[in-house]
Amino acid sequence: MLKTLCAGALAVTLYGAAACASAERIGAVDTAFKLLGPDHKVIVEVFDDPRVGGVSCYLSRAKTGGIKGAIGLAEDTSDSSVACRQVGALQFNGKLPQQEEVFSERASILFKHVRVVRMVDKKRNTLVYLVYSDRLIEGSPKNSVTAVAVPAELPIPIR
Repeated sequence: MLKTLCAGALAVTLYGAAACASAERIGAVDTAFKLLGPDHKVIVEVFDDPRVGGVSCYLSRAKTGGIKGAIGLAEDTSDSSVACRQVGALQFNGKLPQQEEVFSERASILFKHVRVVRMVDKKRNTLVYLVYSDRLIEGSPKNSVTAVAVPAELPIPIR
């Protein structure tokens, strides 16, 4: 029974990882000096939408330093922002669901994640991206939203 549960959890984890984009670090700025371990930072990362070619999203978020941050035990704050832009010709890789997670990264050792979800505003032919953080027990209402308008001659294919 335990092996079946572990195999199922592994399959869900691998599927989720395959469905989400990975980020490339652009840069970082220190926000607080820590005598031991790395300083607290705001990092800026970029990732490409895995289903929409020509759209890149820039994500800024807090990264906790100190000893706990150095060994991966710190819990990052829920402060984050996203800005998605058209950086090339738009190309849809299949039909898009109305709402889909396109990025997820761990913000604590076990239970907290920063997530970016793409939503389709069909009426305005626009892709809307929302960044938020969640936790197993309690998430945060802190969030940021951005949108990429799609030209009228290129309707968004929706499932």
